[in-house]
Amino acid sequence: MQREVPDADWAEAWKRGLGPRRITSRLLVTPTWHPVDAGPEDLVVVLDPGMAFGTAEHGTTRGCLRLLDRAVTRGSRILDVGAGSGILSVAGALMGAAEVVAVEGDELAVEVIAENAHRNGVDAVVTCRPEWADEALLASLGPRDGIVSNIESRTLLTLMPGFRAALEPGGWLILSGILETEWSEVLDGAQRAGFQLEVLDVDGEWRSAWLVLPS
Repeated sequence: MQREVPDADWAEAWKRGLGPRRITSRLLVTPTWHPVDAGPEDLVVVLDPGMAFGTAEHGTTRGCLRLLDRAVTRGSRILDVGAGSGILSVAGALMGAAEVVAVEGDELAVEVIAENAHRNGVDAVVTCRPEWADEALLASLGPRDGIVSNIESRTLLTLMPGFRAALEPGGWLILSGILETEWSEVLDGAQRAGFQLEVLDVDGEWRSAWLVLPS
């Protein structure tokens, strides 16, 4: 037997499944509808994912956030490629980045990114480029100190030349969306593009990588 479930019921059930998460010693992510007990040194990302991908409930997002907290330095200029909800863009801005460009071709996601940036008080730092990423677009947005991209592995491999073209020598690249079974192929593609592995983050079946482009 089947019955229709009203959209409102589904939305409330989905919200009940999300709550505050501590990702690193200073980074917390909380949905807009849940209070959070934050300390004076904490960085709190307040997120409404809407219909866009990107919550701290997924291992790829957690991996990117952990690596961002190590890679971002004050004044960094960052690209977030395939930005989804904008969670990584917002986190990078809160960590001290001076400029974050969120590249995202989905119209609904673009609206969510803008709302989340404003909600977290970083809309002067985070701007959205409403386009699907390709090599030419990424090259035109460089040079950057760092890039983060949490998308599917096949697209990461396709964009590897664009990542390299957009980075300053010595810049960093954080990649995720990579299953354990896909990791060796992605690493090989990154190394052929000239990147070196700095840190590998493991979260269940998911892999997130911090790579560097040698000076």
